[in-house]
Amino acid sequence: MAFFQDAHNFHVGEQNFHINAPGSPLKGNARITPGAIHDSAERCDAPKCHPETRVAVQNDLYDWILEVDKPSETPRKIKWVTGPAGCGKTAIMGSLAERCAENGVLGATFFFASWSVSVGRRIKKTLVMTIAHQLAQYREDLRTTISTKIEKNEGIFEKNLRVQMEVLVLAPLREVACRTDRPALRGAVIIDGLDECEAEQYQDVTSPTPRGRPERTKEEDQLEILQVLQLAASESSFPFRILVASRPERVFREFFDPIRNVAVFAKKLDLHEAYNADADITLFLEAELNRIGRRYNLPPSWLPLNAVKTLVDKASGQFIYAATVIRFLDTGHRDPPKTLLDSILGMEVTITSNPLEHLDALYSHILNSSPDPPFSVLWIHSIPRLNVSVAFSFASNINLLFQKDPEGNEAEHLLGNLHSLVQIPPLSDQATVKYDFYHKSLFDFLENADRCGKLYVGKKDVDLFIWNAFARACTILPFKGLAILQVGFRIKKNFSTSWSQFLNV
Repeated sequence: MAFFQDAHNFHVGEQNFHINAPGSPLKGNARITPGAIHDSAERCDAPKCHPETRVAVQNDLYDWILEVDKPSETPRKIKWVTGPAGCGKTAIMGSLAERCAENGVLGATFFFASWSVSVGRRIKKTLVMTIAHQLAQYREDLRTTISTKIEKNEGIFEKNLRVQMEVLVLAPLREVACRTDRPALRGAVIIDGLDECEAEQYQDVTSPTPRGRPERTKEEDQLEILQVLQLAASESSFPFRILVASRPERVFREFFDPIRNVAVFAKKLDLHEAYNADADITLFLEAELNRIGRRYNLPPSWLPLNAVKTLVDKASGQFIYAATVIRFLDTGHRDPPKTLLDSILGMEVTITSNPLEHLDALYSHILNSSPDPPFSVLWIHSIPRLNVSVAFSFASNINLLFQKDPEGNEAEHLLGNLHSLVQIPPLSDQATVKYDFYHKSLFDFLENADRCGKLYVGKKDVDLFIWNAFARACTILPFKGLAILQVGFRIKKNFSTSWSQFLNV
């Protein structure tokens, strides 16, 4: 069912949608984040499992979703799926969501993403409302019940997550549970990337509390979400299994500690420990390298002996390494694929205790292929910061701001070799399409001086780069100066507090 069928009188603000549509259960000031749903337009390029890969893990999760609790056992409706950066969590969750949807057993999804243009995908605010919106599409009587609850609780959208979950989800489910003339509800609620949920006030607040600390931390907001999901799962009338996918950060390790909550959660699934990804990575690389060979009419001998095995060993179970290699070979780089592949196979790394050393070496190799790596890194750091202004974040506007020569093509010069890391829209689309990034692990790498070495750029240097760009743009683009400066003031609130005070504007 279309999200906005018969919709009218709605507007876009902060990437959350305010809906006033006949028949919609979320009327008035309801805020949802369509981009967080598994099949949204925003996620059209999101990673999916390559055919015939990650089959075992998807089957195990799907079987758990359909599993019926034994009467003598305490229901365990929440399962934690975890693993390090780049192991394929989001791809697995996306493919699993599609499978559940095709078979009519998908309740709702929410894919967090800290790099997303949609503010709603970065904070907790619209989570429950977006889940309720999807459940309302599941069955007509549930849709009607949710609508009635909203009409009787006009201020619900300003309440905390626990109250929203009770009013928008649990209470309606209790009412429809007793209706035996309708098919039973079952299936999955999938929450991916919860570790990327940021503290909500970071979107609006720059001043610290009197004690000098932020009012909330992202870990507190993440814990609040986990507690609300646990509340839902503990409700007997809640018929869905909940999958939570995240990196193994402390707040998740403690919350899902089997000693503390032995009877509440299903056994966690650690992708790094439970499944050997080497066979799947081998299958993926063989298929993709053969495709590249056919695309460029390369002879079979273009692949060195044991090339795939070497790449699998370097990947160390991380699909992001293999995917980045393929994009590097296949995204219009100036050198031919064989030269690029030989450069990757020939890279040597210092053996350390860092499990990401080969991924780090690959990121360094690609970034250093830019004619000006430090300047390219400044662009990469700055682009997500400009996404706070939806209208300004289109690629052409970012180019106009950062290029020293407004008539030049500095963006292509700097980023042309980085298509395997940055999603760069075609020139003809840059006025309406934004720059994007393939994986958060790139920023994990760039924000760690020990990992990225000479490519490291501090936050204040990024602040200064952006501010100088605005100052220059206001000088050389007088007709657009006021609009640019207005955006600059919106972006300044996201600078570090000390730097904002130093600017004093």
